[in-house]
This record gives sequence, C-alpha cells and structure tokens, in this order.
Amino acid sequence: MSEQLSYVLSKVLWFPLRPGTFALLLGWLGLWALWRRRRWGRWPLLAALGFYTAVFATPLSQWVLIPLEERFPRPAAAPARVDGVVVLGGMVDQTITEARGIPALNGAAERLTEMVALARRYPQARLVFTGGQGSLVHGGLTEADVARALLTAMGVPPERVTYEEAARNTHQNAVLTRALMRPGPGETWLLVTSASHMPRAVGVFRKAGWEVLAWPVNYRTGRSLVVWYDAPFPERLAQFETGLREWLGLLAYRAMGRTDALFPAP
Repeated sequence: MSEQLSYVLSKVLWFPLRPGTFALLLGWLGLWALWRRRRWGRWPLLAALGFYTAVFATPLSQWVLIPLEERFPRPAAAPARVDGVVVLGGMVDQTITEARGIPALNGAAERLTEMVALARRYPQARLVFTGGQGSLVHGGLTEADVARALLTAMGVPPERVTYEEAARNTHQNAVLTRALMRPGPGETWLLVTSASHMPRAVGVFRKAGWEVLAWPVNYRTGRSLVVWYDAPFPERLAQFETGLREWLGLLAYRAMGRTDALFPAP
C-alpha cells in the first residue's frame, strides 16, 4: 500500500468508524427501525446506549490508555548528556490557527513546552521539530510553521531548532527526520511525544534504524478513582477514542512493516 493511500484511508475510515460517531449512527439506525416497527432496531439502539453508558459509568477510557502510557516510563533521572531532542508534531490545531491567525494548541501542547525545558537543560543538544500537514483537508500552514513562531516567542533561538515540515504521520516523522539529522552511532537522542503514542513512535524510529530514548509527556491516566472519574463524559469519550486509535495504529503499522514489534517495549 502506498504512503499516500494509507494516509487517506486512515483519515477517511476513521471519521465514521470512531467509536462515538459509530455508536451515534447505530443509535439512529435503531430508532429508525423501531419507528418503522422493525423489532431488530432495539439491538443497535441498545448497543449504542450500552457503549455510552460504559464510557460514562466505568473507567473504560483509562483501561484503554494505561497500558500504552506505562509501556515506556520516563527515566527516573535525566541523562547527563543528550546529543539531540526530537519532538513530534500533533499539538497544533491547524484549522483554528488558520481561521484566527494566531497559534492554537490542543491537549498535546506539553510536547512543545517540554521542548523549551529540554532546550534550556541541554544547551548543546541539537533540536528538531517534525510535523507537516496532519489533516486531510488543509491550507498552506504546517505544524512546523506554528512551532517555529511559538518557540521563538518563548525564547528559543530560531537557529537552534531544525524544522522538518513534510511529515504527515509517525512513519514519516521517523524516516524524514533521520535523513535530515543523520544521528551518529552512540548518540543519545530523546524522543518527545504523548505517552500513549510512545510505543508506536519508538517502534517506528527503531524500524527506521534510529535508537531513541523515550521521553513521554501528556499523560492522561492515573491509578486512583479520582483520576478515573474526574474527567467529564466528553473528555472520557475522547480519551477512549485516542487509546483505541493507538491500538489500531499499532496493528496497522505492524501489518505494513513500519514497526519492529506489535507492541514495542523498552
């Protein structure tokens, strides 16, 4: 399967099949069938209600995310020397940014703020941000464009950061950035991305021939009941969809030979 085709399919198929949308479609199908006096309509309606109830009443979203987020724990002590830092895109809301003319970030903004912290902790390290157009329908603005403006405004000199602006998915993040930065043998490179995305990201970088040290951010889970039930229902639904998409991404990337294992481990 070509790179472009797999990218388009991942975007097009996810829209109707994402759990919240699919459950809503099932519910409407059930209601339509019951209105037409079709007894089978109760089953899709019950399935839809059952799914929404499970997300609302149980820590389902946490159970899906916890194995992903805890697969690559952050090192207890920061390395004494770091040769480079790779930060993956995914934190920019490109649609709102283009509509309003100022940078808009989503829930993964910690990827960018962590880059600023690491730039100050390791003043000699090479820094690279990788992110192009993440949406299927987009304008001319890339994530790298937005990151450049924000990092410069936060005091990171523009000449310190290399911006890779062609990657549209995690696989391209690894392949294009490795070709751009040419890491040397024995160098220590930190990989910064969301904790739930780290297993797939590390697997892709390994497959590309680049051994990186996981430096996860943007945690969304915990081990207490307060964490499990604190988030409102829409947020829990979004967390469940994020986790499910990562699991599906792991399966798809393994099937396409883009990762070194089905569930990469430290």
